[in-house]
Amino acid sequence: MSKQELVTLGQDGIGGCCPTLLTAPLDESRAVELAKVFKALGDPVRLRLLSMIASRDGGEICVCDLTPAFDLSQPTISHHLKLLRQAGLIDCERRGTWVYYWLLPEMTDKLAGILTRPGSQARQSLDGATGSAR
Repeated sequence: MSKQELVTLGQDGIGGCCPTLLTAPLDESRAVELAKVFKALGDPVRLRLLSMIASRDGGEICVCDLTPAFDLSQPTISHHLKLLRQAGLIDCERRGTWVYYWLLPEMTDKLAGILTRPGSQARQSLDGATGSAR
């Protein structure tokens, strides 16, 4: 039997179930996983597509409504949407000849949680914030 101490996440009041970038270093596999998502978000077209999908009333949008917003071909838009799907940010369903897309909030919530500073650090920055980075 191992003599290592069992660490229970979330018992310190700051880490929750998943450590943030500011509470614990990322291991290699987690960094690779997150890099794929950030890479998908690192393109202006994909970022705009995600924003258009996420902000749509009713929670979903047809690809036919996305394509005219860009000066790109339909196959290029489809490629960008495919990369967002592979990153776990959106999902889709074919209905007849059209494909409808919607946001997967689990991933955006996960990213928000990872990027959020622990409560005390965030409050300190807000209390003394003058626009400078810390």
